[in-house]
Amino acid sequence: MYKNKYIGRGKIYVRKNNQSGWRENKWIRGAIPALLLHMSIGTVYCWSIFSQEIANYIGWSKSATEWAFSFAIFFLGMSAAFLGNVVEKDIHKSSLIATICFAGGMAGTGFFIWYGGMNQHSVLALVGIYICYGLIMGIGLGTGYLSPVKTLMLWFEDRKGLATGLAVAGFGAAKAIASPIMQKLLGDNQNGEVFKMFYILAIVYFVMMFIGHLLLKKPAGWHEPTGSENKPSTFAVIKSKPIATYIGIWLMFYLNITCGLALISQEKAIVKCIGLAGMVGIISTITAIFNAGGRLGFSAMADGMKDRNTVYKIIFAISIAFTALTIITGGIKNAFVDGSSNILLVSIVLCLLFAVNAGYGGGFSNVPNLLSDHYGMSNISAIHGITLSAWAIAGLTGNQMANAIVNSVASKHPELLREVEYHGEMITVNPVGYQTVLYVTGALYVVSLLLSIFLVRPSEAALAAKKAKAK
Repeated sequence: MYKNKYIGRGKIYVRKNNQSGWRENKWIRGAIPALLLHMSIGTVYCWSIFSQEIANYIGWSKSATEWAFSFAIFFLGMSAAFLGNVVEKDIHKSSLIATICFAGGMAGTGFFIWYGGMNQHSVLALVGIYICYGLIMGIGLGTGYLSPVKTLMLWFEDRKGLATGLAVAGFGAAKAIASPIMQKLLGDNQNGEVFKMFYILAIVYFVMMFIGHLLLKKPAGWHEPTGSENKPSTFAVIKSKPIATYIGIWLMFYLNITCGLALISQEKAIVKCIGLAGMVGIISTITAIFNAGGRLGFSAMADGMKDRNTVYKIIFAISIAFTALTIITGGIKNAFVDGSSNILLVSIVLCLLFAVNAGYGGGFSNVPNLLSDHYGMSNISAIHGITLSAWAIAGLTGNQMANAIVNSVASKHPELLREVEYHGEMITVNPVGYQTVLYVTGALYVVSLLLSIFLVRPSEAALAAKKAKAK
């Protein structure tokens, strides 16, 4: 039995932990349920694996079905922003909402895919997929993403970065783990009935998330302030510190996601463009590992820093360096010319993709801890939820920005398009278009670095540590 005190907003909350049994074991009640929840909802990023199959089955274009994924990310951020207080008050209610919405939305998506197969070009089928995969699953994503975060930070208060990084790494690793399983399910389906895969996955993820829901628990004795204790509102807590700091955190979080999505959305095309079309699946798995590794590695690194904002400076500096190197060398344009690969340029482009994925993941895992350093733990779920609205907006802007640039280059300069072989067929790639995207993302990374340096102030704890060191 030991006691820990947490001071927040003028109150002292006492936590008593007894780790003698499994009911108070931080791994069983914190880490494992977090992984079960995040590894389930993280499969939303597997959309590209089956999006073309869905489009073919229901008789709509791939671009029309792509909006389902954009809506899912948008409603993830919006549900997190508006339901953050629900998560704050009751993690069991929020984790159950997440379980029902995510699994139910996936099953509903399967139903409307089936309906679209029976009724080709059906508007109802397309709208039904938008609602189920976008809105309903999006609510499950937002509440499921938030539910375990504060709980982990309470269980692992001395290594908050490592704890949240572990959970969020599960979100990032979900694609690498689930992708081959989904490919197998699609491959075994001789009739091309993609909806059957959604029914199977809905059952699997419901079981995983429901177990996580049952296990998830805050440490015994942790006292959550109630309304009777005059707990300050979320916005009151934010305004208690310099508002420029929160704006800076929100903006650099948004820009990092926007840049990440812009390049990650073009990842497969870029890999084909540099002459590695036959290795798309392998490289996609490797980038997913870097995404997950960045979530765990950068957050664990931040635990040893006085100011967690330093991690964002490192992420942006690395991203700028590899983006600039790829621009200067013309890596994407020149890596594969006339059927011959330049190994050096291919390596530079791959390093860019690995670095962007790692930084993209690291941005997610560090933001809740950075917020807790500035605003304390009492409202962290709600504040984190509001901050995730940046993810929602980036989900609608990152992909679309990159697509707009690539399509503009293709329409204005069709002579710059190239043909490469992929699975025995010749496909068209746009190396100049993908290279042009880098100019925009590079500029945004520079803006992000400037925000992290000049707008986001060190937390009070970081300043106190700096003064103590100076003495």
